[in-house]
Amino acid sequence: METISVYLDHMFASLPKTLEVMRMKQELLSGMEEKYRELKEEGKSENEAIGIVISEFGNIEELTAELGIRAVEPERAAPMLTEHEAYAYTAAKRSAGLWVGLGIFFCASGVALLIFLDTLFETTVDSERGSMLGLIGMFMLGAVGVGMFFNSGMKLSRFKTLEQGFQLSYALKMELRQGQAHYAPTYRFSLITGVCLSVLSPILIFAASYVNEEYAPYGVAAFLLLAAVAVFLFVYYGNIQGAYTKLLEEPILAAAKKEEERISGAVGAVIWPLATIIFLFTGFVYHRWDVNWAVFPIAGILHGMLNGVYNMNRKSEM
Repeated sequence: METISVYLDHMFASLPKTLEVMRMKQELLSGMEEKYRELKEEGKSENEAIGIVISEFGNIEELTAELGIRAVEPERAAPMLTEHEAYAYTAAKRSAGLWVGLGIFFCASGVALLIFLDTLFETTVDSERGSMLGLIGMFMLGAVGVGMFFNSGMKLSRFKTLEQGFQLSYALKMELRQGQAHYAPTYRFSLITGVCLSVLSPILIFAASYVNEEYAPYGVAAFLLLAAVAVFLFVYYGNIQGAYTKLLEEPILAAAKKEEERISGAVGAVIWPLATIIFLFTGFVYHRWDVNWAVFPIAGILHGMLNGVYNMNRKSEM
């Protein structure tokens, strides 16, 4: 079976990585594997079965000629990714996820500190001092967070060539799939934990308001910290999963996903800063910390809806 897969990889290496070619390759692989099993059931040895299968299915020139598919010029063929490069990429994605997750946590902590100090000193004669200390703390923590974002980007900058396409050997592909399978339980647990924290975090606001309405801002500060922990889990463990997905996905699907991520990022770049501005404005101007946290779930739903509409339109055009 492995010999057949390796043979097919070699036969299709010079062909363009289009959806049509990938479908033809998968159909050929299924037919060859079925024929191989039939020959083995008839009592043929492994070498005999493989030889017969390759002789019957091995010529793809007629199929490519009928479909009008031409081989890619040698200089345009995607480079073969080595084992060292593949694992260096997964390590860089893991490290980048850590720095981005921590950066988000520091930025959220800065906003939480501002809310906490502003509320703490609000009823005292030093209310302006409390606001000033909160602003200083927020900008300092925000600066640390932004620095972490830059550090994350620098770690991944040397892997930009992967966006131009690459190939993996069959052995390395199988090794990465095994690693992804072993990591799957950890990823699922982190995802479930993050979702639970996201759902439960607003309870802190309700609990603080229940004790005393004046404590609602403290609940908001705690809500931001707990939500930041959830986001850290999503980003860090999602980056590790994303490394496996990037290395193992088919080239044609990778191109489609890259375009989808570009659109999603553009939409998010508008929605989330706007949601943050609304959150801070309604909190500090109108003191509605008890309800304005809902702007983030609404922004998330809106972001998902816009992405869904884009994906539906894209699929209808294909």
